[in-house]
Amino acid sequence: QAARLADELVDSRLAACVSILPKVQSVYRWQGAIHHDDEVLLLIKTPAQHTEAMTALLETLHPYETPEIVTLTADRVSESYLHWALSVTGESQQSNS
Repeated sequence: QAARLADELVDSRLAACVSILPKVQSVYRWQGAIHHDDEVLLLIKTPAQHTEAMTALLETLHPYETPEIVTLTADRVSESYLHWALSVTGESQQSNS
């Protein structure tokens, strides 16, 4: 499922890159009980302009009733990576300056 979500995000140009981190142990409370589950973490790199559309797509495709979607902003991104990420998501660097 993680690979399917990653493919969909990159194919739709809502993400420049998705890193799949396997075997994450999550501990959380759900429906009154504490759960310990092995999960997969997706680290999704995308321009801020795509955050809302990406979130909507993930909520539609994700198998969980309440998927964990957390947005973190980057203080610094190398120029070469930023240029690449904007180009593969259909953004221009001038529109993000």
